[in-house]
Amino acid sequence: MTAPTLTHTAPSIDASLLAGNRKPLRGYQATHFLWQCDEAGVATITLNRPERKNPLTFDSYAELRDLFAALKLAPDVHAVVLQGAGGNFCSGGDVHEIIGPLIHLPAPELLMFTRMTGALVANMRACPQPIIAAIDGVCAGAGAILSMASDLRVGTARSKTAFLFNRVGLAGCDMGACAMLPRIIGQGRASDWLYTGRAVPGEEAERAGFFNRLVAPEELLANAQAWATDLATGPSFANGITKTMLHQEWAMTIEQAIEAEAQAQALCMLTNDYQRAYHAFVAKQRPQFEGN
Repeated sequence: MTAPTLTHTAPSIDASLLAGNRKPLRGYQATHFLWQCDEAGVATITLNRPERKNPLTFDSYAELRDLFAALKLAPDVHAVVLQGAGGNFCSGGDVHEIIGPLIHLPAPELLMFTRMTGALVANMRACPQPIIAAIDGVCAGAGAILSMASDLRVGTARSKTAFLFNRVGLAGCDMGACAMLPRIIGQGRASDWLYTGRAVPGEEAERAGFFNRLVAPEELLANAQAWATDLATGPSFANGITKTMLHQEWAMTIEQAIEAEAQAQALCMLTNDYQRAYHAFVAKQRPQFEGN
């Protein structure tokens, strides 16, 4: 007996309804840093206060927090490069515009501030785009956290990365550092960096696994952007799933992780990019991914 053929016709759905609040960000106009996004969907964020080694302010923290939240719903941005202007990455919170005012705030307002900074890191981890930090010169305090919260890090030999919170009387557990840094460089190295707050040279940071690669300062931005372009032209939907699973599986058992990855991979097998890759392989061509 021949099994009956089951047919199902999907109802017509207005794609705009499924898009929800997805909003293009290529033309975003930044206020407290520089933003540009090329045709490949590679966005470059430049912290742009070079005369002070690019410190963060209350306003730049808030704008970065909101921008990374918006990136979660941006269909036209596929990778992000984060850099600093003038040969330094970021010197942390501005001494005069953040650290000084914090001394005079009561506990509830201090908690509002620390939760805001933590939300920036959470949003960096939650957005589907791979983030590549291009790190030269000073990378200290909150700057070190921004580099840590990125997915990939390109550094220079002359860079100095310092989780220097204990040097200003604070704990090293800032903005998720005690959870994330040991997963990047190991518990022992993370303990060293967080207890001492010392400045870690670029070559040591690469040996520790904090930097994925070292390049010459004059090649830093081009190298990071080329890497980002390679990722952006890949299967961006699948890359977003990879980032999500890398983050979520921290809190899973191996059995839970295997099941979660089975579900994630099955979802990716439904994409057109998966079919494009197969047909390109058969035709001995390079697949042209479109992120769907």
